[in-house]
Order: sequence, then C-alpha cells, then structure tokens
Amino acid sequence: MKKIPIIFACVTLIIGYMAAVQFQSHAEPETRDTRNMADLRQALMAEKERQQELNEEISRQQEILNQLEETEDVEDVMADVIENLQEQAGLTEVTGEGLIIQIDLEFDHNYTGGAISSIPPYLLRLLINDLNIQGAEHIAIGNERIVSTTAIREANGRTLVNGNWLSYFPVEVKVISNDPESLHYAIMSSQSREMFIYENMNFSSNPVDSLTLPAFDKNYRTRFMEPVQEGS
Repeated sequence: MKKIPIIFACVTLIIGYMAAVQFQSHAEPETRDTRNMADLRQALMAEKERQQELNEEISRQQEILNQLEETEDVEDVMADVIENLQEQAGLTEVTGEGLIIQIDLEFDHNYTGGAISSIPPYLLRLLINDLNIQGAEHIAIGNERIVSTTAIREANGRTLVNGNWLSYFPVEVKVISNDPESLHYAIMSSQSREMFIYENMNFSSNPVDSLTLPAFDKNYRTRFMEPVQEGS
C-alpha cells in the first residue's frame, strides 16, 4: 500500500511533463513560415530527433514504473531515478569519450569586412542542433553547459550563453558521445560547418578518449509546472 501513492505520483509527473511539452509546442502564435528548403529540412530533422527522444523517455518511464511495482526498495529506485534525471538535466559534472571542437576565424584574401568579435547566436544554435541530431549526449560551449533552458543571445555585438559572455576566439566546444568517430565525420560534413565558413569562421573536430564537462550552475527555469503541497 505504501508504494501506491508513489507510483501514482510518478505517473502524474510523467503525464504532466508530456502535457507541458505538448502545450508549449502549440502555445506560440501562428506566423507565416518564410523558411527555405534547407531550414525546413533542418527543422524536420530536429522534430524527428525530438520524437525519438520522447519515445525513449516513455520507455524509460515505463521501466521505472515496472521496477516500482516489483520491488520493496522504492527509496533506492527513486534515488537512482533522481540521480539519472540530474545528469540528463546537466546538473552534474560528466566525464566520457567525445569530441573537442575548436572554432576560429578564417579569412580569405578577398575579405573586406570589419572585425568579428563573436560567433552569431544562430550559428551556435545550428551547431548544437546538428550535434544533437547526430547523437551528442552532453554539450558545453567554453565553460557553459548546454541544457534545455540555455539562452543564446546577442547584446552589444557579443554573444552570451547562459547569461555569460562567450569567450573570444578560438572558442572550444566539448561534446560527449557514445560514438565520437561517427559524430566527428558527421559534424565535419554538416550544414553548420558550411554556414561557419560562409561567416568567415571554421572549426576542427578531434575525437578524444576522455573529457569532462562542467555542471550547469544557474537556476533552472521551469515553465508550466509548479510544486503541489501534500494534501492539496
């Protein structure tokens, strides 16, 4: 009987999370779509990746529910779940094999523009999308861990990540992946690299056996959810 409220709370949390994701995806006002074919392909790939992640998350949650129903050590199961969720959310330091991507300026002899002091936010977002689609598990740009609520924006001609200024060139991006070699070849032939070259930048990618990414050290912004007091 003790496990029933816990199982019910877990099921409620999962349903609330899925509802929040669906609500947020439809909450934006409809606007005219002016994207080109390349943008639409990128968006389609991102949506397919998102669908795959949701399916995997449903399978994980079903497995947790099965464990809760079959074991008496509910506290141990929930402790493992919390630890796993903290890692997925980027709240813990992680170590593993992956890639180190170094972004730097690259001008040809015909360049006549002004100085470039920072990477445009849209380029960083494009790179992150490509990395995620190709199987990246954890990403850090400089000393900033990339999480689901990371804000990448521009102010006074410079780019901020998680509210902190992006370092000057070269900029280092660390990526943890289960298959660094495949990710390396995929990202070196990706659309994002072509766009970096177009903006007079380029990057190199080097697979490594071990690297460490810092934990996300800011307050996590949660939308469409709020704590419920016991007995309410």
